[in-house]
Amino acid sequence: MADSTAASTADSHGHDSHGGHPADPSKRDMLELMASAGAAIFGASIVWPLVASMNPAADVLALSSVEVDLTPIQPGQGIVVSWQGKPIFVRHRTPEEIKSAKDVKLNELNDPQADAARVKAGHDEWLVLIGICTHLGCIPLGNKPADVRGEFGGYFCPCHGSVYDTSGRIRRGPAPKNLDVPQYAFVTDSKIKIG
Repeated sequence: MADSTAASTADSHGHDSHGGHPADPSKRDMLELMASAGAAIFGASIVWPLVASMNPAADVLALSSVEVDLTPIQPGQGIVVSWQGKPIFVRHRTPEEIKSAKDVKLNELNDPQADAARVKAGHDEWLVLIGICTHLGCIPLGNKPADVRGEFGGYFCPCHGSVYDTSGRIRRGPAPKNLDVPQYAFVTDSKIKIG
């Protein structure tokens, strides 16, 4: 008789003699789904701030482009503006500086590049350069009237003696290439947008 009692612990409705319920597969699947969703949300809450912190700061994004009014810059003068943390040289070249840059034979240059490739068509009096020496990242002289400009009348890097011409091309010294030209465009005849 003891065997018949042990063998039958569940009644006709599927409940055991202690009032419990048999394992329900749909409940187990729901618990697994909730646990997985919770883990995914927890993981995203950790990863999202990390990824967001790698994005550029708002002040950097604001400097992704800079507009420069060219009106106050007289022929022969230059100014320095900051764009993405870099000094940008904006120079209003004189007719003599333009002629000097155009008359250079490309085979005389270490990094051959025509002056026309370094200025915007129809605006060759304006030279816009990233003011970082291509040798070791120094900032050359040449924008202020009292600055030493070197024998080619452009820019001079006093750190190691690199000399650039009136088109920002390397002419003498250890710099391997010309001063870089940033991405820029004329918004009007008297205003440029860098970046």
